[in-house]
Amino acid sequence: MIKNLCSLQQKSALLLFIFCSLSFSSLAAHPNLVITQDDVVKMRNAIMQEGRFQDAYLQVKQEVDLHLAMPNVVPVPKDGGGGYTHERHKKNYQLMYNAGVVYQISDNEKYADYVKSLLLDYAALYPTLGLHPQRKVNAQNPGVFFWQSLNEAVWLVNTIQAYDLIYNTLDEEDRSVIENQLLRPVALFLSEGQPSTFNKVHNHGTWATAGVGMAGYVLNEPEWVEKALYDLEKSGKGGFLKQLDTLFSPQGYYNEGPYYQRYALMPFVTFAKAIENNEPQRNIFDYRDKVLLKAINTTIQLSYNGLFFPINDAIKSKGIDTIELVYGVAVAYQQTKDKGLLDIAKQQGRIVLTGDGVDVAKALDENKAAPYIFESMALGDGKDGDEGALVIMRTEEPQGETVLFKPAAQGLGHGHFDKLTWQLYDKGSEIVTDYGAARFLNVEAKFGGRYLPENNSYAKQTVAHNTVVVDEQSHFSFNLEKANANAPTLHFFENNEHGTVARASIETAYDDVVLDRTIALLSLPTLNKRIVVDVFDVSSDKPHTYDLPLHYSGHLIDTNFEYQGYTNTLSALGSVSGYQHLWLRAKGIPKADMARVTWLNSNGRFYSQHSVTKGNETFLFTQLGAGDPNFNLRNESSVIRRVEGKAHHQFVSVLEPHGEYNPSKEYTLGAESIITSVQTVKNDTLLLLVIKAAEQQFLIAINTTDGSESTESVSFDFDKNRYTLSSRFAVYAL
Repeated sequence: MIKNLCSLQQKSALLLFIFCSLSFSSLAAHPNLVITQDDVVKMRNAIMQEGRFQDAYLQVKQEVDLHLAMPNVVPVPKDGGGGYTHERHKKNYQLMYNAGVVYQISDNEKYADYVKSLLLDYAALYPTLGLHPQRKVNAQNPGVFFWQSLNEAVWLVNTIQAYDLIYNTLDEEDRSVIENQLLRPVALFLSEGQPSTFNKVHNHGTWATAGVGMAGYVLNEPEWVEKALYDLEKSGKGGFLKQLDTLFSPQGYYNEGPYYQRYALMPFVTFAKAIENNEPQRNIFDYRDKVLLKAINTTIQLSYNGLFFPINDAIKSKGIDTIELVYGVAVAYQQTKDKGLLDIAKQQGRIVLTGDGVDVAKALDENKAAPYIFESMALGDGKDGDEGALVIMRTEEPQGETVLFKPAAQGLGHGHFDKLTWQLYDKGSEIVTDYGAARFLNVEAKFGGRYLPENNSYAKQTVAHNTVVVDEQSHFSFNLEKANANAPTLHFFENNEHGTVARASIETAYDDVVLDRTIALLSLPTLNKRIVVDVFDVSSDKPHTYDLPLHYSGHLIDTNFEYQGYTNTLSALGSVSGYQHLWLRAKGIPKADMARVTWLNSNGRFYSQHSVTKGNETFLFTQLGAGDPNFNLRNESSVIRRVEGKAHHQFVSVLEPHGEYNPSKEYTLGAESIITSVQTVKNDTLLLLVIKAAEQQFLIAINTTDGSESTESVSFDFDKNRYTLSSRFAVYAL
């Protein structure tokens, strides 16, 4: 059982009870959640001076003013995600919160009256409602205002803050109506009414505990706060602290991936701020070695060119300017005074109307920002950081080549079956792609804005990713329970002057197959060129068909081998596991030892994938869209390397960015690859590759021995010369 943080500071249980009770009640004055009375003073002073905070305040005030003259709209719930009533209730809680903030800053009671009128309308409506008509059949977490209780919890997180902000303007009768007909019933519905969700270690549980816990502070219900922290039975098996213990790795990586890390950050940060303001003795921001502050920083690191890496069930348009991270950066800056966070705040271009927002705005106005450093790193997955990792390989340039390698854990129900997959980014664009989620978020016409059926039939399937598929069956046979129980092993990760390398493997994705992948982002000396080296070993005791897809963004330009195009009749590549959604557009069998496929990305650069084939691989060119009568899937391309009847196979490839295409100025440079040969060299200890490029030769040596640390120096002979490898890998110009 998790120990009460407050108890660690007292020797006597009696003194502890008295101390905690006094500290809780002493902050009963309102507002007392994310915004306190001291923050109000700070914000009122800030708007008297020209600058970012004043601008942000005037912008929010202008939006609220537009709605003050309009009649309230609090509709009977009808629509699912993205529908009119769904969006109206979202808009209402945003307006209530913003109007409450404007009231506190301006001290103009017309804004408080607006919030009060909406709350009273909701209080009149709520007792008349049953469960939402668009709730999922047999779902354990239906909502009332919304089709799922997750949205109900988000509503409470925002609405309880709005109520807190205008509390002092209300008379006893209005408070009684709002609390007893609305806020208390909603809080009880989300807690005692749905124990499986409230006690769940999951982002749904995080939102629920945050909403109920914050309501506990505002409504003077300390028991609600305890239950929010430790679960309904106060056992410590669930609740907010258990979520902090379990959902984040020691480095602050969230188990469900960057998209949901961003989403879950809001309740974590908001509730933590309320805990800090009401019970500072809990030291919530120091909890678990400051894991929440690490999580905020990690969320930033999990982005490229302002957008989050779209692994698992991700919407690809989400980035660092999302309001969740805007709040997170403000809180983290207040706690750490890290000037690099100001750089992110500047990029976000948004200031939150809180006391922390004042600090950020003032620091930016005074030009205190320092460049934020994006790093190459291996973020351990799982609560102990030992369930694989998410690996980021970066170059020095902010929009330079970046590799994301995913030997990570499954990621619960939002995870995809894609062990050891990878992606490439360059010049601000996604080059080797991940599909992300099959969903049109909040577009009611597309399956109510929910995840489409194709999310399961394609987006989560292994063939939708850049990793090996065995016998056209997805990893773990698409069994979520088995996938969650088995993670890859990261054998090593190293960053040195030559670049970055990592190796990982997994033995449980298939019953009798071992998958082992080594990926490196490295520089070729003298050529000022970076390449990606990818070596994927697949081993079994019996023969299989092995497919290795490469999903790319751009237009196919050229190959160095002939292929047959299917132009009159198309057929799906297979019938199950995502293959039913892939049109087979062309097919070829390279005869030479190396096959090249070149495409042009919208960033104006060419990319060539050089594959060591030795004449025993078939290349399948596919396009997404088969088995999709409702046009739910995006039109994307891939090339699949296939070998059949093999027990062991080694897929070796080198991906080379090159050239420039500028249609505006009508010139093309370097459209042809400079790599003319890629060869593997047999060695019992090391992975050796020889690359010929621009009439030069380069030797790449990687020590693939297991171990998280660099091994001792290894000497080896090549082409009558003696070499010593003193780090994990090196590149030699021959």
